This record gives sequence, C-alpha cells and structure tokens, in this order.
Amino acid sequence: MSTPNEPSLGDQTRSVRITTDGVRATVEVNGVDLSRQLRGYTLEHRANEAPLLVFYASAHAAPAVFEGYAHVVVGDAPDPGPAIAAFLRSVDAAALERAALDRDDLDGTRHELTRALLAQLADYALGKAAG
Repeated sequence: MSTPNEPSLGDQTRSVRITTDGVRATVEVNGVDLSRQLRGYTLEHRANEAPLLVFYASAHAAPAVFEGYAHVVVGDAPDPGPAIAAFLRSVDAAALERAALDRDDLDGTRHELTRALLAQLADYALGKAAG
C-alpha cells in the first residue's frame, strides 16, 4: 500500500511520440513502442497543464503484468445539457414541423404531433435525414 510520500507515475512527465496516418498510430513512451499492446488512447491537454495520455490495453496483446505506481484519477462525465441545447437551437423549426407531419408513423391518436416531433428530433440526432 502506498503512502502519501511515495512517487506516482503521474507525478513525472514522460517522453511521448505519437505518429498517425489518421487510421493507425505508433505510440512510443520513453522510446519504447507500445502500439501493439494498445487498442486505443486518449490525449487530453488543458491550458497551463501537462498533457494527460490515457492508454487502453489491447485484449489481443500478449499477457502483460504491471507492477508499480500509477496516478489514479476519477473523471466526471460531461454534462449533456449544453450539447443538447446547442443541437435544439440548430434545428430549423419549420423544417422540423414539415418532417414530423410527413412521417409515416402518424397514427391519429392524442399527442401524435408531439410524438412525431420528438421522433423526428431523435432521428436528426442520430444523423438520419428528413423524410
């Protein structure tokens, strides 16, 4: 068990080199190519902070053992509200109404227009074209 005075891997920056063609990447840390051991990575960089590189180990890599110290952090899931609000603000109200009224799933029941509008917005959010 670690004590507060023991070093963490996150306390010290490492030399990192990532080269990619947009599909595949080569990831080196301190000159060691880790690409075959990874299924992905996330690189986050905030102003006035050292970049944070998170690795996702490949399930198909040869078995590996990690023994040592690690910097452990708990992330907060982003609030979806701002993204949803921006999406809704971008919707053309007239086009939404036309698309909802042209839907094949209108059934003549109470609140059908509201259901059609919500269904159409869901389709837009999933990238489905109107009509």
